[in-house]
Amino acid sequence: MTDDEETVQCWLVERSSYGDERMVTLIYAPPAGDRHLTKQLSPNLLRRKRITAATDVEPERLEPVNDAETRERYASEAQRMAERHDPDAEV
Repeated sequence: MTDDEETVQCWLVERSSYGDERMVTLIYAPPAGDRHLTKQLSPNLLRRKRITAATDVEPERLEPVNDAETRERYASEAQRMAERHDPDAEV
């Protein structure tokens, strides 16, 4: 099995912040929009970590997207990101 078969390329499809701690939530999804990975980072960690347009994720770390509207939105945003950015470009 190659590295490509062991991971799924996922694109940044959503970034939001909330709460008193101002945690930042990043959501990455593959082009189909049917699965996602959610990362929550503190502002301090966000400043030290390189956030890229895409990331390679092990399939078992991805959660299903059950809502059809959200799947369509994630798929559309993943496609837009793929068209506008290289996978390793900082965003």
